[in-house]
Amino acid sequence: MDPVKIAVVGIGNIGNLHLRIIDQEPKVKLVAVCDIVPGKADAAAEQFGVKAYYDANALLSDHVADAVTIGTPHYDHTTIGIAALESGHHILVEKPISVHVADCQRLIAAHEAHPDLVFSAMFNQRTDPYYRKIKELVDSGELGDFLRISWIITTWFRTQAYYDSGGWRATWSGEGGGVLLNQCPHNLDLLQWICGMPTSIRGFCGIGKRHTIEVEDEVTAYMEYPGGATGIFVTTTGEAPGSNRFEIAGDKGKLVYENNIITLVRNQTPATEFLRTSPESFARPQTEVETFEFDGHGPQHAGILESFADAILTGSPLIAPAEEGIHSVELANSMLYSSLMGETIELPLDAAAYEVKLRELIASSTYVKETREQTATDMGKSFN
Repeated sequence: MDPVKIAVVGIGNIGNLHLRIIDQEPKVKLVAVCDIVPGKADAAAEQFGVKAYYDANALLSDHVADAVTIGTPHYDHTTIGIAALESGHHILVEKPISVHVADCQRLIAAHEAHPDLVFSAMFNQRTDPYYRKIKELVDSGELGDFLRISWIITTWFRTQAYYDSGGWRATWSGEGGGVLLNQCPHNLDLLQWICGMPTSIRGFCGIGKRHTIEVEDEVTAYMEYPGGATGIFVTTTGEAPGSNRFEIAGDKGKLVYENNIITLVRNQTPATEFLRTSPESFARPQTEVETFEFDGHGPQHAGILESFADAILTGSPLIAPAEEGIHSVELANSMLYSSLMGETIELPLDAAAYEVKLRELIASSTYVKETREQTATDMGKSFN
């Protein structure tokens, strides 16, 4: 079986990572690279012995590839993604799949019009054995009905120098958001993948609270879930050393993931049953504890690439269908919109209303006068 002919669009740090993993995957063959900065495209083309393009539309119209990976600035994920699908290309798009829900819907609609094409997202954390185990435990009913969900993920520390490294960074018109859209899409994807979507969100976002930037760099969000469970999501790029603690409390027990250990505490009697039936005032259900540890964090980006290739070659299911990427974007948009409006947001989010609000923010963005070429140059310096 011939390998999938693939092209890489966007040659920043993440694009160079794509090039390296493609070079190691026998099920795909690199045939072209594309970046609007000619020097970057030429350097990559020379290194890997392929053709260089400076415009994505030219690459797509030449039909040299079966598939493309998209690692461009966020807003271009939608436009290039739609163009790729409409020109008959399979696509693997970096996170987030789009900046806002309305653009996600446009990109997904383009795929629905071409259902024979494979459409995957680079949610590489779904290959991590820790998160896969957590999902397995939740899906199997080990925890019972959810009572409370909490994720404190404050290990995304960034300096002011990081934000100053490119005019596109942490701006409404350059990135479309801050920590929620740049650093946290993986966490938000895992949150919805494992726990499902909430019914409402109240977000509290610090806009430039810890850095001199125009977007959010600190977030605390309260969520309500079907069945009455509540959730908290806390993140920032301004806290060190930071914490990464994911906790799910259910009727049958509690799961905690922290410091590369999953700890599962099972109630021998479900909590809601015990509190109704125990004759003792201060009694608690007896528990048993089990821990899980794994050797490493799985294949990550390489695993998603192989899944993408297998879906094209054999029709096997994707690890990360890109349509599911709308959920993490909806969580991010809702947390920010709630904070900006000062009110609880019911889900599903009013995508049109959020798009209007984002356009207002873009109009005031300090990045409006910057050039797209400078964005691409800066993207080559660092990404995420």
